[in-house]
Amino acid sequence: MTRLTAAARGLVTGLAVLLALASAPASASGPTPAVPPVRKAPADFVPLGSVDRTIIQEMRYSTPHNFVGTRIDGYREPLCVLTRPAAEALHRAQARLLRRGYSLKVYDCYRPQRAVDHFVRWAEDLDDRAMKGEFYPDVDKSRLFADGYIAAKSGHSRGSTVDLTLVRLPAKPTRPYLPGEPLVPCFAPADRRFPDNSVDMGTGYDCFDTLSHTLDPRIRGAQRAHRLLLKDTLEGLGFVNLAEEWWHFTFRPEAYPDTYFDFPVSRKSLIRSP
Repeated sequence: MTRLTAAARGLVTGLAVLLALASAPASASGPTPAVPPVRKAPADFVPLGSVDRTIIQEMRYSTPHNFVGTRIDGYREPLCVLTRPAAEALHRAQARLLRRGYSLKVYDCYRPQRAVDHFVRWAEDLDDRAMKGEFYPDVDKSRLFADGYIAAKSGHSRGSTVDLTLVRLPAKPTRPYLPGEPLVPCFAPADRRFPDNSVDMGTGYDCFDTLSHTLDPRIRGAQRAHRLLLKDTLEGLGFVNLAEEWWHFTFRPEAYPDTYFDFPVSRKSLIRSP
């Protein structure tokens, strides 16, 4: 073995001490390891309920009733969170619709990036088709990225996009979804689809099918009238509809057009430090 110099011996001794300290168990009376704080939302993100308590909230991604079939990462509470300008615009839309005997119902609002990442992982697992019978019965799962149903980024993560529908008043309750119950295609007649207290829009929410295109010519009569009532009301107040999804609207101008946030959906994320 080569003889070590004094400097080298000192270096080895120092490394040994550091390794011993790193591997030693923490003392019961010693300091508790720091826990990273919950990432906070910017000050102009608000719970929708603080702006309008009458808008119905049915936050699907905090439940297993969605195309993945499980609660989605980042949804710690069934809470609609939006930038304040978007929430206030929804409040103005609700005031108009209430006078006509309708209420808005939101399915999704701000969506953390970790939730989008969850969607991507699910889409890459071609063997997981548990919810295919309801949400994408006619779409091969291998086509979800190519056909634009799943993407690595979502406008929802910027805080000004909302998925929503209309409910005729007085609103009836929607029964809970029971995991494992028989699935019915999202484009089946309304009386056969999962019972939703919303008006008939021609498809259910998050239906991966071209029938979900807002102005699809096959959607006629009362279904088309309902879509146009939602679209015209929201577009008259600054929202822009995504043509491929009758339920998807973005308030413009966006407060954060280039930022994709990842704080969890929870009231704790909205609490400001003193």
